[in-house]
Amino acid sequence: MTKRDFAATALTLSEALPYMQRYTDAIVVIKFGGHAMGDDDAMASFARDIVLMQQVGANPVIVHGGGPMINEMLGKLGVESEFVDGKRVTDAATVEVVEMVLSGRVNKRIVQAINSQGGKAVGLSGKDANLMVCDPADPKLGFVGEPVEVTPDVLHKLFEANIIPVIAPIGAGRDGETFNVNGDTAAGAIAAALKADRLLLLTDVAGVKNADGKVVTELSAMEVEAMTKDGTIAGGMIPKTDTAVKAARGGVRAVVILDGRAPNAVLLELFTDHGAGSMIRA
Repeated sequence: MTKRDFAATALTLSEALPYMQRYTDAIVVIKFGGHAMGDDDAMASFARDIVLMQQVGANPVIVHGGGPMINEMLGKLGVESEFVDGKRVTDAATVEVVEMVLSGRVNKRIVQAINSQGGKAVGLSGKDANLMVCDPADPKLGFVGEPVEVTPDVLHKLFEANIIPVIAPIGAGRDGETFNVNGDTAAGAIAAALKADRLLLLTDVAGVKNADGKVVTELSAMEVEAMTKDGTIAGGMIPKTDTAVKAARGGVRAVVILDGRAPNAVLLELFTDHGAGSMIRA
């Protein structure tokens, strides 16, 4: 690095100060998944950003997915999957594998990455302390859950202890069942229960695009609904925007759909004028 590079770094830090002050004590829920989860360097970079967020006073909460890892383990164990309308049926055998992979392998990998960067993270699932109680999302899909009660008391206790929660999207049923919950859905429900300042949905796309293929930086919930109705928002973006709208109307100040593959995407969104992705408000 040259002297000019160091000067640019110092200027960036100085310009970030108002944003750092803005997010002091703010709760920021981050749905982590996609490309970064399978890459060691990207995982380390993400963990470093999360530790920095906490260092400047924010309260980050990580909710993660793990679909590729689940598929890999199901294949190794010879567990065959049935699909209904393109969605995996989660039977009793499958949900055991899902819980093992998400609450074990994936969750602890993220916890370790954060701890390795000097943070203090603790892994848990929606079953811990009745954080996330679910009903069946669709009887045809088996043990796929829809959060109906979220009790975030345990998360506030962790904030007080300067601990970063890392949450696997596994929920508890009313009768002791275990439910697999979509990661975006879980993140939205938890963010709404916390009345979070921000919900960041990290994806493998740049954001919500208009009919011309350009990323729209700010949208209202009504605009999202109109773009969905006319087909501008389609395919895999629909569940994400549905989650965003529901969370925003549930009390989250703003939801941002952004590209988690971009270096330091979280810091770029929170601590710069530039921002990243598409912001959705109620």
